[in-house]
Amino acid sequence: MEENPPSDGVTLAKQKRFVEAEVAFRREIELNPDSPAAWSDLALLQLCLKQDVRAELNCRRAIALDPNYRNSYFNLGYLLLRQGRYEEGWLCLEERNAYLHLEKSLPCPRWRGESLCGRSLLIGFEDGYGDMIQFCRYTELLKVQGAAKITMICPPPLKILFATVKGLDAVFAFDESFPPWEFDFWTMPASLPLYCRTRMDSIPVTIPYLYAQPDLVERWSSLLDRETLPTDFRVGLVWKGNPLRDTDGDRSLPGLRTLEPLGMIPGVRFFSLAKGAGEDEAARPPATLPVVNLGPGISDFADSAAILVNLDLIITVDTAIAHLAGALGKRCWVLLPDYLTDWRWLTGRSDSPWYPGVLRLFRQQRMGEWGPVVAEVCKALHCLLGSR
Repeated sequence: MEENPPSDGVTLAKQKRFVEAEVAFRREIELNPDSPAAWSDLALLQLCLKQDVRAELNCRRAIALDPNYRNSYFNLGYLLLRQGRYEEGWLCLEERNAYLHLEKSLPCPRWRGESLCGRSLLIGFEDGYGDMIQFCRYTELLKVQGAAKITMICPPPLKILFATVKGLDAVFAFDESFPPWEFDFWTMPASLPLYCRTRMDSIPVTIPYLYAQPDLVERWSSLLDRETLPTDFRVGLVWKGNPLRDTDGDRSLPGLRTLEPLGMIPGVRFFSLAKGAGEDEAARPPATLPVVNLGPGISDFADSAAILVNLDLIITVDTAIAHLAGALGKRCWVLLPDYLTDWRWLTGRSDSPWYPGVLRLFRQQRMGEWGPVVAEVCKALHCLLGSR
């Protein structure tokens, strides 16, 4: 969301040369103390370093200097949402640019909380699959509010899966044409918590809210049955996220070998859910961690959902599979980085109020150190197997 060319400080921060980055940012501020960009960049660095009090102060200073500088709101929104301060956090999140493609192409107005009784609503698509899966839960709530028809645009790999969303009347992939004149309002998935007035104690948590297709469940069940013994505990693994995301280098594991200690646990059969990133490793796994490579047979998220239903546990990094497991009500353990942990996992929690009783969070204590996290997962898996 950068609106200006990156400064030297931004470049240094991306290289994780934090001390030098702070010096550069403060030099920029000395030269131009009225620059909202300089204060916002410093605030982002402080966010990365978990200096929340200073970061919030500098975000608000940048906003006071220029109320139209969007980066400041976005940075402040990340901080507030990470702390569970949802009322103001959702407002700040509205300053993202993700909705501009719809705003330019639709004749109807953007929905800002008006009554939906007897009205039709179009929900656009966010950049991340995980965002789409997390927020599609709101369609049922919107129907309760009186919406007559709800249509969603989504990435093609989600279309078949989203046909199971309660309250959703029609789904179009974003590469398909749709009738823009048929809607009274449009909105974005990540805007729904704002206008549904979601707070920490009012998150819609009816789970499951997505469902696997029965025919696909049966097909994948037959395949997994051929790969396991009746007594095997089936665990799905995802160790890589989307490499195009800025923070993927921190949230993804260096490789499948990072999970090798799991291979020492008897009675477990591991399945790779990697599609794209990590799929090459799954085809040639280390001898100490044999995995069944399911990637080549996965066409879309409907396949992924059917696989998850046939597993006992999913262990994944912070990617869309975590949200899919949560939406399906399947037990899932999520490995989280210490650096720029996504706001939706909040701070210091080992559970998620978005997927209560389903997701368990395992957090890095130091940036880049996955060994202790994997050791904790191994211990937890031993305990889980012992309680069967």
